[in-house]
Amino acid sequence: MGIVAGLDSAPDFTRIVVCDADSGTVLKQGYAPHPVDTPQGTGRPSDVDPQNWLYSLGEAAGGGLLEGVQAIGVSAQANALVPLDSQGNTVRPAMVGADKRTQVAAADLIDALGGREAWAQAVGSVPQAAHPVTKLRWLARTEPENAARTAVLLQAHDWLVWQLLGRPVRRITDRGGASGTGYWAAATGNYRADLVELALGHQTMLPEVIGPAEAAGATPEGLLISAGTGETMAAAFGLGIGLGDAVVSLGASGSVMAVHPEALYDPNGMITALADATGMHLPVVTTLNAVRTLRGTAELLGLPDLESLSDLAMKSTPGSHGLVLLPYLEGERTPNLPHTAGTLSGLRRESMKPEHLARAAFEGMLCGLADALDVMRGRGVEVRRVFLLGQAAELPAVQAAAPSLFGAQVVVPQPADYAAIGAARQAAWALGASRGTLDPRTPPVWQGAAAQVLEPGEDLAVGQAVRQQFVSVREQTHPGAFRM
Repeated sequence: MGIVAGLDSAPDFTRIVVCDADSGTVLKQGYAPHPVDTPQGTGRPSDVDPQNWLYSLGEAAGGGLLEGVQAIGVSAQANALVPLDSQGNTVRPAMVGADKRTQVAAADLIDALGGREAWAQAVGSVPQAAHPVTKLRWLARTEPENAARTAVLLQAHDWLVWQLLGRPVRRITDRGGASGTGYWAAATGNYRADLVELALGHQTMLPEVIGPAEAAGATPEGLLISAGTGETMAAAFGLGIGLGDAVVSLGASGSVMAVHPEALYDPNGMITALADATGMHLPVVTTLNAVRTLRGTAELLGLPDLESLSDLAMKSTPGSHGLVLLPYLEGERTPNLPHTAGTLSGLRRESMKPEHLARAAFEGMLCGLADALDVMRGRGVEVRRVFLLGQAAELPAVQAAAPSLFGAQVVVPQPADYAAIGAARQAAWALGASRGTLDPRTPPVWQGAAAQVLEPGEDLAVGQAVRQQFVSVREQTHPGAFRM
């Protein structure tokens, strides 16, 4: 069918993959870091000149990388707010990532609408520091002149698609990107303009939400540009996950997402009801403590890296000789305990050994993520297979414990930029749909990623006993905090 490209504009770099549109085979790749200097920046790391994304894209595509490409898909970092004035100029640098300065604005918004349940019912999520709707509230309170000039709201992938198309009057986004704003409801497929006004003080132009296989447009040279999507949705698409699959991502914090046929309403706000890049839904549950738990334990034990911590943990046995670590080192979101601290339980003379503490750190981290999986299962999400992502997924101590603690088959894909691959797959879908060779309701079937598959096997009963001990300590320490 042709050749397509996917670009992933992550927080620190741009990666481009060029793929065969029929099979998904990666033919070429390009990479470039984002510029360090921000010409219009404010000095804050969470303020970025969007032009940096274009500079990086141009460098990554150098050397004729895109020669012969017929369609491009765009993935970009989630939650990056790009406010534009009525002429299409940036009002201020883009606000990216989770920024502590917006935490007060998030609490303010929650109260303004009547609490967490009111937000969950309205748009399927509760405002957090990273959400664009929260950044709008901060903008209105802290930079009222910039807020008053704001006429159009875009996210990173919306802005990049708009730039690639030559800044047309029509501005485009997709369901996945829109669902992360805090002012678009995945359950209804509609914007809540009243929430934009609640946050910013006035209404604005919002990008048109198009279908997963629709094209945003074409360049003057005839290069098709697909709708684009957020990094999370693109990665799920690139992995090829479907019903029955969940993805557990091990970063400093952790997240669990799964494909589901409908948007989920969670009155406690633990589930963020996102849409995916295929027309389905992508509920997400986040924990604040994942790899940061391992790094903290390694520092405590005087170990140089996580590999050393894993080696030490493998000298212990499941259950860590009775040690249980509640890994709430930075507070926690699942369960909602923002001001708590971690707990180490089960200290006895025989358990006070470095290898048992190391093992307890891995088990505590994974049990916290198993809690997040249980939130999904408690809302009817089927989880038969868990994709495990992140550098820590390669550690033997993680792979030894995860299948039995999660109670499911665990798949560890080979490292790749799945967000860029997902963007390329979206481009192939839009290209095929535009030519009538692909059904706009069914994404192209691409070859699956090479992966290591781990089964719970005979360890399942042991792992579930370890998990139950964790739950028991959690309930004793924080009774009633984990309500589903």
